[in-house]
Amino acid sequence: MTHKLFWQDPYRTTLNTRVVAVDNDRIRLAETIFFAFSGGQESDYGTLGGHPVLSAEKDGLDILYTLAPGHGLQAGSEVEIAIDWERRHRLMRLHFAAEMVLQLVCRLRPGIERIGSHISADKARIDFAYEGSIAALFPRIETEVAALLQADLPIVTAFSDEAAQRRYWEVAGFAKMACGGTHPRSTAEVGALKLKRKNIGKGKERIEISLNSAT
Repeated sequence: MTHKLFWQDPYRTTLNTRVVAVDNDRIRLAETIFFAFSGGQESDYGTLGGHPVLSAEKDGLDILYTLAPGHGLQAGSEVEIAIDWERRHRLMRLHFAAEMVLQLVCRLRPGIERIGSHISADKARIDFAYEGSIAALFPRIETEVAALLQADLPIVTAFSDEAAQRRYWEVAGFAKMACGGTHPRSTAEVGALKLKRKNIGKGKERIEISLNSAT
């Protein structure tokens, strides 16, 4: 099982580790800081042993990294992983921004069904089964989000089941939710948000979330 250090320290940008298995261009590592697509959050960008990582994907409790042919790595090779920090930090902030918005929508409309989500480095989106314009909820959501940012509350992450690699985040007094993504240390770090509504089909509404700045 790949030891996932991105949960322990999501701010770490480099790591020296060891290759444990090689299957042509697919690499398994003893430990990693390189997040693989999960829960709607896109994979990190970066390098492994100086080679650009073409894809990162979960394989049970392991992570497989795909490199271009001719990488020359073998089981036992010592390698450095380096991630694109600017991208990671935006993914962390947008991921938790989406979590806040989701929780607030569910409070305002109990029983609403989430039908999709995606977090990229440019924006996050959450899709709902909903009749009418979900933008009517934006004033309340924006007020509550502003209060959470101002409060600068700690975002606690931990295992709910370590053997099964199940995790959660919790903000005291706000919410607790199962999630295996990467998150910032506090609500204030997320920064100011912009919300945009899209109708994506009959009875389907999308909230797009972007950051006001790259900081």
